[in-house]
Amino acid sequence: MDAHLRAGIAVYDAGRFHAAHDAWEDYWLELDAGRDERFLHGLIQFTAVVHHGRTENWSGAQGLAESAGEYLAGLPADYRGVNLDDVRPFLARAAEDTEAVDWDHPPALRHHGETLDYEALDFEATAVAAGVLAEAEGYDDGVVADAVDYARDELDDRGEGRFVGLLFSFVREGEHRSVVYHRLRDHVERERQKDDDVQGLFDERSG
Repeated sequence: MDAHLRAGIAVYDAGRFHAAHDAWEDYWLELDAGRDERFLHGLIQFTAVVHHGRTENWSGAQGLAESAGEYLAGLPADYRGVNLDDVRPFLARAAEDTEAVDWDHPPALRHHGETLDYEALDFEATAVAAGVLAEAEGYDDGVVADAVDYARDELDDRGEGRFVGLLFSFVREGEHRSVVYHRLRDHVERERQKDDDVQGLFDERSG
């Protein structure tokens, strides 16, 4: 869970409130009922509350604030290292009177006391964040998913390589993300072609 959790927190702390839930949702859907399921369900709804509040969808924000508060109720104040003691009072205020909340300054999420930027993410959390940002900004998430697979191969074989470096750059260098993506896409297309060529050799020999 740690990679998904930290990726979502970093995306949220970067101001991408709506996109942050994508780091958690697939993982959450696979969970059985229990504390972790309630925790991620509550965080997902919390980010939706912030999104709706900032777009002045008061009814949406209020209903979700009540629900999110119920999911997070009873969990320790620092469950999984996250500052729920800041999140829950915010949700309670939003549930009571959404228009009285300072939506320009929602609570930051912290992990073990640390607000997270993209530089704080390790490879696995960066891989999750890359998929989230690709989807949020309209890049081909298939390209990014393949780049993650090629990067894992690099790490298994010899340590950091071009795909690892480009993925970190894609996430961390927001002002250059488009340029980095196009370089990443070019490398992915070349690797895909190599894979197709190798597969073609085996198909010819078996024919």
